[in-house]
Amino acid sequence: MSHSALGRRPRATTRVRAGLGVAAVLSVVGPFLVPAAAQAGPGEPAAPRTVTRWSARTPAPGVQVRTATLRHADAVHTWTVAVQYPAVSRLTGAATWAEVGTRGWADTTAGKLRAAGFEPRVENVQWPRYADTPHGTMGYRVRVGSYGTQAAARTTATAVTSAGFHTSVTWTGYDVQEPADRENVHVAVIDPRVFEGTVTGTHDGRVAQRETTSSVAARLNSLVAVNGGFFVISDADGVPGTVSGLGAYDGRLESLAAGSRAALILGDGGRRARVADLTTTVTARAGESSYRVQGVNRLPGTLRDCGRPGAAPSALPWQDVTCRMTDDLVAFTPAFGTDLPTGPGAQAVLDGSGRVVSAGARGGRVPAGGRVLQGIGDAGDWLAAEARPGTRVHVDEVVRDTGGRRVRLDGDDSIVSAAPTLVRDGRIDIDAAAEGVVDPRDLSFGYAWANVRQPRTMAGVDGKGRLILATVDGRQTDGSEGFTLYEAAAFMRSLGAVQALNLDGGGSTTMAVDGTLANHPSDAAGERAVGDTIQVLPAAGD
Repeated sequence: MSHSALGRRPRATTRVRAGLGVAAVLSVVGPFLVPAAAQAGPGEPAAPRTVTRWSARTPAPGVQVRTATLRHADAVHTWTVAVQYPAVSRLTGAATWAEVGTRGWADTTAGKLRAAGFEPRVENVQWPRYADTPHGTMGYRVRVGSYGTQAAARTTATAVTSAGFHTSVTWTGYDVQEPADRENVHVAVIDPRVFEGTVTGTHDGRVAQRETTSSVAARLNSLVAVNGGFFVISDADGVPGTVSGLGAYDGRLESLAAGSRAALILGDGGRRARVADLTTTVTARAGESSYRVQGVNRLPGTLRDCGRPGAAPSALPWQDVTCRMTDDLVAFTPAFGTDLPTGPGAQAVLDGSGRVVSAGARGGRVPAGGRVLQGIGDAGDWLAAEARPGTRVHVDEVVRDTGGRRVRLDGDDSIVSAAPTLVRDGRIDIDAAAEGVVDPRDLSFGYAWANVRQPRTMAGVDGKGRLILATVDGRQTDGSEGFTLYEAAAFMRSLGAVQALNLDGGGSTTMAVDGTLANHPSDAAGERAVGDTIQVLPAAGD
């Protein structure tokens, strides 16, 4: 949707120093900041960026939404043919392809291409300034040609493939080494000192249900809404719609953390917002015996994004990877909202006091006010032996930050998580490897997800405690090209964020204002139905 434009205000431009020595020019526009120049990292563009179109609206006192188009006037991009590097996944051992390879491979491949009659170029690719990856050269890529249309590039790609190479067609505007043509951004700032409503994470009452951000916003009469964290899309990866990381809504834990990953904590209805890396520990206790619960509201044995003890092929978080568990105890709450999974193993149905009211085969529904435990493997054996009808099973839930401090949940608290952290203590601090979105030892993993411009949704908190929700459109070669993770961090830092994290992006990236879609999602089919959302709700009676 288009925003009603307010008159352009005089702008005071100041050069400041952003995290990790990144310079940013900021234009003060209203109560928060809109960047007017690129924030350059290693191998990243430093060309001047201008705001060529911007508008603003105030849906409620203490809530302001700004829209801007950030342009690099001199940027010129084309379609090109990329030759892929043959790689092996370090995680699975499967053969795969990578955008970036070794210098030896790049030089040899370029020589073979020349012999076949093509004119290749070898390009150096630098590591972004992540906090936990190497610095300097990441690797080298090989490309052929520059074309004005995708069709022309595909014609060359067909010829290169016929010569024995594995190819893809790409738009150079997605490359971080060159400035983007333009980036369409939406930024909402919520000031808890003024705003009388609430900010909450929500799955809208059913965990196993996908809905579009704007439809939830319209139903809840939301002022501003953005998509939330990662979630399951396909049956092969679990129960579609369920969150694949930490999720808590109305003070209730509805999904467990994938290792230690970034989370947005909305305490007291959003009046106390902060970003922290959180872990979850849930334990089922029957008498003197106990067993670790490794999941809440997910398919037993199937773990999207990994990150739990006992998972294979890794107990660490891995973005968009589905791990398996042979011994797995999963708890289901009434918010699961659909038929329970069936299959081998055991099940115990608990009432509101933890008393086992029935035990046996898996299936059925979660009773109102109760809970269901399902176990497979050793967890199923434990459940069958210990959770007999009439006994009591207590389920203890603990959420902690990396400092060991417990995060206690009340009824007006919620948590939405994703990955990775972007800004910490006022500095760009992207723990990309620790949160499983890149692998320094396997360049076939995470390169496009993290290091190529994509649509992004971001959240953060500034030094005055104001919540910042931001989106950038992407994957639009005739429009907005998006951010890399580093650009997302620099953008949030330029807005004044002292804490920030990356939420789900790609086709999920959505902002709605007054219940109506405000940005341009990248999925061809239109706005994507997602797992959970963040909603800015008016005060009762407004």
